[in-house]
Amino acid sequence: MHIADVTTYVLKLSGQQAYLGKLDDGRELGEDSGYVVREPWRSLYSGRFETMLVRITADDGTVGWGEALAPVGPEVPAAIIDRMLGPWLTGRELTGVRPLWNGLRDLMRERGHLVGHQADALAAADIALWDLYGKLTGLPIARLLGGAVREHVPAYISGLARPTDPERAELAADWARKGATMVKLAAGKGIASDLATFDAVAAAAPSMKIAVDAHWAYRIGEAVELGQELDRRGALFFEAPLVPEDIAGHAELAARVTTPVAVGEAMRNRYEFAEWLGRRALRLAQPDVARTGITEALSIVEVSAAYHVPVACHHSVGLGISLAAGIHVSAASTDTPFFEYQPDTVPVAQRILRTPLAAGPTGFDLPSGPGLGVDVDAGLVANLAKEN
Repeated sequence: MHIADVTTYVLKLSGQQAYLGKLDDGRELGEDSGYVVREPWRSLYSGRFETMLVRITADDGTVGWGEALAPVGPEVPAAIIDRMLGPWLTGRELTGVRPLWNGLRDLMRERGHLVGHQADALAAADIALWDLYGKLTGLPIARLLGGAVREHVPAYISGLARPTDPERAELAADWARKGATMVKLAAGKGIASDLATFDAVAAAAPSMKIAVDAHWAYRIGEAVELGQELDRRGALFFEAPLVPEDIAGHAELAARVTTPVAVGEAMRNRYEFAEWLGRRALRLAQPDVARTGITEALSIVEVSAAYHVPVACHHSVGLGISLAAGIHVSAASTDTPFFEYQPDTVPVAQRILRTPLAAGPTGFDLPSGPGLGVDVDAGLVANLAKEN
């Protein structure tokens, strides 16, 4: 079977509220806001759920879908596929995913492009190839990866998108009543503020395990102080405490606290993870499959296993394709204790699927159909892409 066509779609969808809710000053982050920095964090955010999808079609008409995590500027990885990856793929025989992935990786490898937008585009193409190969063989991706270890992937609630601690505490208690057992706080707003939020949530939902995402906000001394306070509180994990390039700082922090230091969403390949793991700079690996692809995610899982570090796949604003890819990788991996459940993202993510994924505050069921096991509404995707 040969590849006949590679087509990209840039989507920018509205949700019930923006990802992570209002800005800290109370302003809404709407469709017309453009890209803004959510102070005190440093990264750009959009008022919409932005992503890039790719459809790869075999010469018999069978279709595979992929997605890149591109919360801002999805036009960039789309252009990489349109101009470089897609033309290279078109006409090639699909006997399995890895030979094509090796070729795609090597197109820009010697120029240092195993990271950034090139890697995001490669991830989307890789996911689409796995989906296509699964459909051609009639097997789910988890089966192609060697078999599912579990049929249900536990989840933690990611973020409590409310402006005040009492409201966040109330929301946490509501999630606990719905069966949720874990929650992650969108923190990094100062040690006192982060601990106040933690304590308010812990008091309102005492059965919940609580993690903290600091959004790369702290210096090493501050991170150690906060981490040791989290130790006293029995936190689930401490995510992104320092700037993402400070491997030595994370290693020092990991040596001085017992709460697992969690890192990974900023990384794209096994070589990056291997350096962090070798320097004992993280205790929970968080690759995002829509930034690594399925092939590279498997390598990251195996490298992490060699250091006895669990993997909890990251997921933020990706739609149903990247969500399904992350679930398959998590289900087929041995030491994957939980997956990220984004309450604001999941309803938007389901919109492009004819049949929704089985997803809720307790976790995700592994899709059972061939490939990713999701039925993408191609007509809807094409129409939504035209609106941008």
